[in-house]
Amino acid sequence: MMYNEEQNPPSTDLFFPQHPLILISITNCLMVALVLVPTRELCLQVYGIAQQLVHRFHWIVPGYVMGGENRAKEKARLRKGISILIATPGRLLDHLQHTASFVYSNLRWIVFDEADSILELGFGKAVEDILEHLGSRNGALDQNKNKGEHIRRQNLLLSATLNEKVNRLAKISLKNPVMIGLDDQKKPSGKSNTLGNSHTSLLSDDDEDGILEKQNDILEHAVDDFKLPAQLVQRYVKVSCGSRLAVLLSILKSLFERQISQKVVIFLSTCDSVDFHHAVLSQLEWSSGPQLDMDKKQKFLSCKVFRLHGNMEQDDRKKSFLGFGSEKSAILVSTDVAARGLDFPKVKYIIQYDSPGEASEYVHRVGRTARIGEKGEALLFLQPIELDYLKDLESHGVSLTEYPFQKVLDSFPVNGQKPHKRKIISLDMHPWIMSLQRSLEGFVAGEDATKKLARDAFCSWVRAYTAHRGELKKIFMVKKLHLGHVARSFGLKEQPSLVGRSHQVQLKKRKEQKREQPAKRRKLPSKK
Repeated sequence: MMYNEEQNPPSTDLFFPQHPLILISITNCLMVALVLVPTRELCLQVYGIAQQLVHRFHWIVPGYVMGGENRAKEKARLRKGISILIATPGRLLDHLQHTASFVYSNLRWIVFDEADSILELGFGKAVEDILEHLGSRNGALDQNKNKGEHIRRQNLLLSATLNEKVNRLAKISLKNPVMIGLDDQKKPSGKSNTLGNSHTSLLSDDDEDGILEKQNDILEHAVDDFKLPAQLVQRYVKVSCGSRLAVLLSILKSLFERQISQKVVIFLSTCDSVDFHHAVLSQLEWSSGPQLDMDKKQKFLSCKVFRLHGNMEQDDRKKSFLGFGSEKSAILVSTDVAARGLDFPKVKYIIQYDSPGEASEYVHRVGRTARIGEKGEALLFLQPIELDYLKDLESHGVSLTEYPFQKVLDSFPVNGQKPHKRKIISLDMHPWIMSLQRSLEGFVAGEDATKKLARDAFCSWVRAYTAHRGELKKIFMVKKLHLGHVARSFGLKEQPSLVGRSHQVQLKKRKEQKREQPAKRRKLPSKK
């Protein structure tokens, strides 16, 4: 459809350069579209998709800026000109404030992807400053129009969860918004809306006489029930705290013996926990024979294991993200940095080893599988004292069935002998679990570096367990935990108090070393 300058450009023309006016505008300007994303991995993913979409149209140049990258190289790319820019909030604001060659006067589209995650990660103030610089904040629009500048711009806010923070962002960045993506037959109600693998789009036009219909009450309400794919199989496994790691390893071994080529994502609560479990899954050696013969030992899991969390170096994060995406059979151990927006191909299994907290976080995690009609499975680890969490999920329309772990245990040989079914008093006393636990404790105690990883992971896990909010504090109570069993789940034999003391001693030593270093540097000139 052709349109005049006075008319509003249709939103569907964003990635369709066949439109003659869009061809002219793209070839004669620097930046036309901006996509704002919360994480670096999502930035790389959107950039890769943009490259595929426009690879036939050489005049459309996609690019990205994000934290951890070389700022000088980004500056050079911005100077040459980028048509579609994908950016994380912090680095984008940095360029807006300090890069004089960054020209955005012809910006026509702004897309906030995973807007709820952007705000939850603490980028709220940065987003407000970005809107001020781009002149896309509602107050800024009125000021620019008074100066005679008529900015015709369309903003899109994409979010799988609608809450008060997203509501506030929509009010300052959208004008006359229209909601797209919800079932028209369902009337909004409740506090938040989470859609499994789909997005809710709030679309607006900055022109006064937009063609979009007014819906003033659109953000006042949202649906409280969650929508999950019908082909997603959701289960939980009830396991005591001390045997959690042995059970996790057993389930992973069973999965890869049943089907070699598949991908698994394991979600953990802390960065230290990710580092420790990555070391265990990738390095643990094992022999199921009656005697632990070193010559017969082999890796417990033969597949590749990747890790991903926010404290990693940017190059390592990029290698893990791209490496896991390209592998046919692999495990990714990650924090919630991989829970939003990322589309890893062929992920068959999602394991939530640490409880996600709010039910919306559970939905975001399991959304990494069963995408676009494909089948997927999700498994949630729960301790006996945490089973009330299932009721919280059921209140949001999410129901889980119990995982048949006993059948998995009965399939493993013990001491080189064929498995035989017999009644076991408790899971912890099963010969396979006891043998595997001994191997784990020997692996952790074998090297000081591994033992330090286990201690740091234990301390950070306990701190994260106390961070549950609201009603979930009644379910996840540290007072109900047996810290000796918690230490056992990290392969530690010593008492938790000793673990805590050693961790505190290490922190004190680091602080003392930092204090001593500046003092030594000051004394050097006087000696000369």
